[in-house]
Amino acid sequence: MEQITVTSPLLPNLDEFNDLLKEIWDSKWITNNGSFHKRLEAALCEYLKVPYISLFTNGTLPLITALQALRITGEVITTPYSFVATTHSLWWNGIKPVFVDIDPATGNIDPDKIEAAITPKTTAIMPVHVYGQPCDTERIQAIADKYGLKVIYDAAHAFGVEVNGESILKAGDMSTLSFHATKVYNTIEGGALVMHDAKTKQRIDYLKNFGFAGETEVVAPGINSKVDEMRSAYGLLNLRQVDDAIAARRRAAEAYREGLKDVEGITFFNDTPGVRHNYSYFPIFVDAEKYGRTRDELYFAMREQNVLGRRYFYPLISEFTTYRGLPSAAPDNLPVAHRMANSVICLPMHHALSIEDVNRVINCIKN
Repeated sequence: MEQITVTSPLLPNLDEFNDLLKEIWDSKWITNNGSFHKRLEAALCEYLKVPYISLFTNGTLPLITALQALRITGEVITTPYSFVATTHSLWWNGIKPVFVDIDPATGNIDPDKIEAAITPKTTAIMPVHVYGQPCDTERIQAIADKYGLKVIYDAAHAFGVEVNGESILKAGDMSTLSFHATKVYNTIEGGALVMHDAKTKQRIDYLKNFGFAGETEVVAPGINSKVDEMRSAYGLLNLRQVDDAIAARRRAAEAYREGLKDVEGITFFNDTPGVRHNYSYFPIFVDAEKYGRTRDELYFAMREQNVLGRRYFYPLISEFTTYRGLPSAAPDNLPVAHRMANSVICLPMHHALSIEDVNRVINCIKN
């Protein structure tokens, strides 16, 4: 039985990519802010409806760099329900992560829990748009404004997501993106940082290029996180087809919802009115008592049928060795996050899924 993978990369047309590679070879300019890099930044600004964007070589370095650019120190309030890079970016900057629980309706950080976690050492909030579900940005911003905190959104899952026609990437002080091969839009490896003004973009561009502001002037202790011309060209081609890929994902999500709506003990998120979703993931949550099997029993039964889901996010970041000793990592501080982490399976979700594939996944869960 053919394997159904949890994801599949969006790939540009190979002949078109070869044509662009020929241009790069002819120019002999393969990195350091070349023409394709500039074109991709401009194209992404237009597509994402944001004023300024800076490309990075992966999705973790924008988080690290945003914290540097905003001079964040002390403590940052964040979520335990995310990919570990979210919290690693704090650790690498010598910042203490403070975990708060999540909202069961979205999987995102719960605004009701944020204020109680603020101390005199708190300097910022780092929420995550989990699975591309928009955070409650208005409430988070109101709290940040009240206490004088910065807000950096980890928007790794939120490429192209909009609320009432407005890009979710405009929220907060900065937002970061991941263009990893597993994402809705990819540049093989890659990422980006979205900011609101030209001065901040200039500082970010210095920081991602060793801090160079000219041939002989270094203005900050920067790192090297530039994107080469090959991946920039690849990204330009993928941008042409990402809308079709999102539409295909939406059809798969609709089929999953229809096929699973009457399965007792299986729940999932529905679309939010006014939100342009990107269908980056399709998580289901297993209530073992109602379903008759635990999450792990279903997960491994699916694998036996060559259907590859992913327990995403499990375990919680707060359960990893590096972080479990933090006071905020205590399980009784994070009951909703633990419940979701212990019940989630992300089903196969990508642009290449056929309706037959989706039905096979649904039947696997039903049977």
